[in-house]
Amino acid sequence: MAPPAAPPSRARPGDFDAGLARAREAALGGRYREARTILAVIEERAWDNPRDLRRLAEYHGHMNRPVEAERCCARAVELAPDDARAHYDLAAASIAIGRIDAAEAHFDRVIAADPQDWDAWANRSTLRRATAERNHVAALDRAMAAAGRDAEARIALGHALAKELEDLGDHDRAFAVLKAAADARRARLSYRVADDVATMAGIADAFSAERLRGAPPPAAEPGPIFILGLPRSGTTLVDRILSSHSRVASLGEIQDFALALVEGAGTAQGKADLIRRSAAMDHAALGRAYRARIAERDPGAPFAIDKTPLNCLYIGLIALALPDARIVHVRRGAMDGCYAMYKTLFRMGYPFSYDLGDLAAYRIAHERLMNHWRAALPGRMIEIDYEALIADQEGESRRLVAACGLDWEDGCLDFHRNPAPVATASAVQVRAPIHDRSVGLWRRYETGLAPLADALRGAGIPLDYGR
Repeated sequence: MAPPAAPPSRARPGDFDAGLARAREAALGGRYREARTILAVIEERAWDNPRDLRRLAEYHGHMNRPVEAERCCARAVELAPDDARAHYDLAAASIAIGRIDAAEAHFDRVIAADPQDWDAWANRSTLRRATAERNHVAALDRAMAAAGRDAEARIALGHALAKELEDLGDHDRAFAVLKAAADARRARLSYRVADDVATMAGIADAFSAERLRGAPPPAAEPGPIFILGLPRSGTTLVDRILSSHSRVASLGEIQDFALALVEGAGTAQGKADLIRRSAAMDHAALGRAYRARIAERDPGAPFAIDKTPLNCLYIGLIALALPDARIVHVRRGAMDGCYAMYKTLFRMGYPFSYDLGDLAAYRIAHERLMNHWRAALPGRMIEIDYEALIADQEGESRRLVAACGLDWEDGCLDFHRNPAPVATASAVQVRAPIHDRSVGLWRRYETGLAPLADALRGAGIPLDYGR
């Protein structure tokens, strides 16, 4: 969730910092058109200032505007070609818009100029599948040795090295390196998985089956499409398939539903109070506030996708507030899904993913919550299994498109040619055709993942899809 709005700036009118503050305040209030207008004005004024352009690019990124971010970064590099941070920012923006080769070249330049830019090492390794002829394993080994006990280095370099070792088939060493990196990351987090488990249980209690009987019946007209589920479950793939349809646009991972909820529920004293307030609030007003927000984003199509994975916490609220919403729940085999989260170094969020015990507790609580929604709102969700989609791309894609109330278009099969930006951890993968290399991958690490498997099995959760 975005931080609270900054206080109004006292800087003179037209000042860059004041402009950013005004744009931030407008965006947090859902006034995205106003924010875009302000950003356009200050971009023109900042066009010869590489530092301000980089700050502006970062803000464009927060607003899910990677094309604009890339433009500002490219200009910053043009003005300051020896600035490693400018090249780093341009690499990140290039990934989102599909310029993978360019991104790699910029990361190469960053690392050459600043070998201790650990994030550059980590991000570069995600850009392509390592091969025996083309990999960074030796360089990563040298960098880790040089970094010594530096925790940030061990986290970033370890994730990068584990990824490349997995690509090369060295699974034993890959897992050992990954676990050390994940342990280092977890040690730096102040997080209690029990809090998230309690929150999910509280949501199920507040939005009981009896309470949800009052939800309006689903409407047939165009509306928002929520694609949700756990991270790394295939939500970005499903988003790309649907947004390849001419009547569908993707807004990406946005926080508009949560922001509309917090604004409408009023000041809450913690999560439990917010849950209580959300159950009692005016849900029709919540729906109107959310629609106003996404209209400000100007999706340009009748159906707009909100692809925020953890909107699964709000399924009861979505059903109450938005009868025209399609709710697409993407599922994945429990062990493959958990392993995919465990090996990903997320930029922010998902703190449960770096420890197998936390991961098991969260995955079990998530399963209980989704079972609750399934029982309380029968037939309200469109459920897509990642493995079924991999095995029968056309059949499952046709089912998905029809369930959303759309006519079939062949372009949905060519999702990897979709030129729209992607600002998620799957930005590289979804630009390639579907493959099945990740199905059953967890079994390469069965010994190391045994504590996770035991916990899931003990909770009655099948380890693999369809079992």
